Amino acid sequence: MRIGIIAPPWLPIPPPAYGGIESFVDTLARALSEAGHDVLLAASLDSTCPVPRLSGFQPSDPKTMGITAFELRHLIRAYAALTDVDVIVDNTLAGPVVAASRSGAAPIVAIAHGPFMPMIHEIYRAASPDVSFVAISQHQASMAGPVRIARVIHHGIHVEEIPRGHGGTSACFVGRMHPAKGLPEAIRTAALAGIHLRIAAKMRESTECAYFEEMVRPALGSNAEYLGELSREEKYALMGESCALVNPIQWDEPFGLVMIEALATGTPVVATPHGSVPELIEESRTGFIRSTPEQLALALQRVSSLDRELCRATVEKRFAAARMAADYVALFTQVLQRQPRLDTPGAKRPSTVRLPVGHAGPAAPTATTSEPTSRTA
Repeated sequence: MRIGIIAPPWLPIPPPAYGGIESFVDTLARALSEAGHDVLLAASLDSTCPVPRLSGFQPSDPKTMGITAFELRHLIRAYAALTDVDVIVDNTLAGPVVAASRSGAAPIVAIAHGPFMPMIHEIYRAASPDVSFVAISQHQASMAGPVRIARVIHHGIHVEEIPRGHGGTSACFVGRMHPAKGLPEAIRTAALAGIHLRIAAKMRESTECAYFEEMVRPALGSNAEYLGELSREEKYALMGESCALVNPIQWDEPFGLVMIEALATGTPVVATPHGSVPELIEESRTGFIRSTPEQLALALQRVSSLDRELCRATVEKRFAAARMAADYVALFTQVLQRQPRLDTPGAKRPSTVRLPVGHAGPAAPTATTSEPTSRTA
């Protein structure tokens, strides 16, 4: 199968440090290629993902993140070049709308990486009629409203590339400086539990720096230390050397990639019950799900009772990159079977069909804090 993948333009694929969507795109592209498919990636010029890439794109520039003109130019070039593929996988927010004006024949699978809300509903309803939308968790799909979800597919990772860790006496927090990530709550949780917390967090944007100075630095004290933004290898080492990942998110995150990465190192997760958390963490087996810092602290004191090998084995079984790639190929095959090519006389595009597919999980309570609509992780 010939598969075109469109990445966002803001960061290279894979990202040098923080970048959940970009890490996902890298994993998906490589996993599909490893499965024997021909993959063509539309990404920034400085990307290093080892699959064939389209030419004619600009280097990534985080300073342009969120600027519409840069994304539109990227998408126009991508769709103009992806004319000889069987299916296009779009990982951007505006892509499905841009595709509505194209003349290409390949159907589109659009992955919704952000939370659904009325604004997103309106954008996606204006999308090309041959788009099949994928949700990345059952909770996210439950918020899709008028947007018809073709399938729910959980993310996967190359577990074999993540070293096992032996744990330690400190806990860790991995994320970015944003209220939705719950860093002050993580610091309080660790302090109440009497466990040292090591923090790896992205802090580049002015709003992130201001949040750190106003809310995080005063809370650090002697029980927590900020390590900065770590590389992928450094992040895995930190996770593997920790007794737990403390992840008290304050919003309905569609998919918490950091949680399955921690589990892959053998490190259990202590988290709040928002968004996809109940789908990813098995209560009292791979972690604990609690609502308040006080409850999280009591759970954090019990993580030594959890089996680190079970944490790793769970990811190998449920969240392997090969499983994710197989799920997407199954969807591509189904879309192609029911979607006649436009060069067929009298061909018409049918609407997407809702399918009950994926790892089901209970819905979580709605959080009051939300992240930017176009990004997760």
